[in-house]
Amino acid sequence: MNKEDVLKTLEIAKSNSKKRNFKQGIDLIVNLSNIDLKKNKVDGFVTLTKPIKKRRIGAFVDVDLKDQAKEICDVVVLKDEFVKYKDKRLVKKLANQADFFIAQVNLMPQVASIFGRFLGSRGKMPNPKLGGVIPPKADLKSIVERLNKTLRLEAKGGSMIKTLIGSEDSNVDEVVNNVIAVHETLMNLLPKGKENIKNLVLKLTMGIPVRIGEKEEDVKKRLALKEEESRPKEKEIKKDGKA
Repeated sequence: MNKEDVLKTLEIAKSNSKKRNFKQGIDLIVNLSNIDLKKNKVDGFVTLTKPIKKRRIGAFVDVDLKDQAKEICDVVVLKDEFVKYKDKRLVKKLANQADFFIAQVNLMPQVASIFGRFLGSRGKMPNPKLGGVIPPKADLKSIVERLNKTLRLEAKGGSMIKTLIGSEDSNVDEVVNNVIAVHETLMNLLPKGKENIKNLVLKLTMGIPVRIGEKEEDVKKRLALKEEESRPKEKEIKKDGKA
């Protein structure tokens, strides 16, 4: 992927989006092709050089890591508290309280048994590949810092992957590098690599989507058409006396 194309597309997406009274995020949308998601599950992770936003981290720990976890993590479940999570409603609630979970390695059998059904379906089970399954004397600070820089890349309905890669006030080079990092990860994650990627799109939260490599004149044409299509509706509203 050409960095200059990504940079130009980012500039077009920004310049052709209306200013809002809040800080908009920048989304990367990857449209997939020639892939059967029922047979080829696309679900992986990419670690960036800097965090985009703070992630909520949940921890399953024993007394060894209790103090560290309570200082650093957002949600802490101690071994002695596992018994109360026989109530499935509490497990469901817990699953929504964190983006990632970590667990002491000696507690993993119990974590899998008690919490696995609900965390697994959400892709939130402690993941050893991300360093989320930890020894009793682990340095939680470094693990949490890594998770805060981690994005999950999951293909959902419609053969599409969508992920936040920055905000409109982020350093431009960092956003471009994030796009490149996601693309490189997907090239290894997808069964046929480049053949499985139809196109990549950048957009601000409330902005127009712009395909990487798309010309600005084509984007402006789409904007003009969109505005033209909205005008008759405005006239009808005024005619009916409802505005």
